[in-house]
Amino acid sequence: MSLLTDWPVFLGLTVCLFGGGAWLMGAAVAGTWRSYWQVIGYGVVLTLFDRFLHWGLFDGALLSPSGFLRDGAVIMAVGLLSWRLRQVARMVRQYPWLYEKAGPLSWRAR
Repeated sequence: MSLLTDWPVFLGLTVCLFGGGAWLMGAAVAGTWRSYWQVIGYGVVLTLFDRFLHWGLFDGALLSPSGFLRDGAVIMAVGLLSWRLRQVARMVRQYPWLYEKAGPLSWRAR
């Protein structure tokens, strides 16, 4: 696969499709008060499916370590960002007498 065909596939499949799935996955994990480690575990599974579709639909390399790391980094970063934003929103909303927002990714004691 050449560089000219690889980037549109990466943007469309990994960033848009699987990034959207990672966003929903991170919010779902945070919505059940689970640890960020589960986001990483589910992110690995999403990355495996992403690499499979790269290979099956677009003739990409199935066992490419650099492709797996690149796609996994994007998927896990999106999932972890979604997880953190949801955690902050829930902590501030559920315990307003204890915490207030200290930015989009953190909270502080009142």
